[in-house]
Amino acid sequence: MKIILASASERRHELMKRVVDEFEVVVSDFDENSVKFHGDFSKYVMELSRGKAENVAFKEGKDSIIVGCDTIVAHRGKVMGKPKDEKDAYNMLKALSGDVHQVFSGITIINTESHNILSDSVCTYVKFSEIDSEEILKYIATSEPMDKAGAYGIQGYGGIFVEEIKGCYYNVVGLPINRLKTMLKNFNYI
Repeated sequence: MKIILASASERRHELMKRVVDEFEVVVSDFDENSVKFHGDFSKYVMELSRGKAENVAFKEGKDSIIVGCDTIVAHRGKVMGKPKDEKDAYNMLKALSGDVHQVFSGITIINTESHNILSDSVCTYVKFSEIDSEEILKYIATSEPMDKAGAYGIQGYGGIFVEEIKGCYYNVVGLPINRLKTMLKNFNYI
């Protein structure tokens, strides 16, 4: 059976290579706005990851293992997705400054042959140091924050803001590879 990663993210592509040797990439066109947040971050990211995986499973048909993933930043009870524009990125980073937030990723695996579906989520706690407006503006000028949940990439320049982390580092990057490996093993996919 072929394994398919349902993601356009280059970061996820790179991390997936650490878990499985051969896989294909099929970008999901699932409408993330169709899933409403009702207060449970874990459930929310699992619903998003399932939507992405089901979207690709529908396209790909039989004999595939589909892996869908979605990552959000949670801060003070609210979801921080990707910033809409530079002002939104600035406001997100200002809110995260000097505070703790959580990064949630949902993973869904679908076996299109057996119709088995497994979903799980991972949470990592991240503490930012105090960052001033000049640092935020300089970071936004790199364009790095614009395609990342919470407006930062821990694996890039945004890592300089991270004072402390509790949990899976790779979850913050966008794909908790240890959890994915365990899920794939439990279903005898690897």
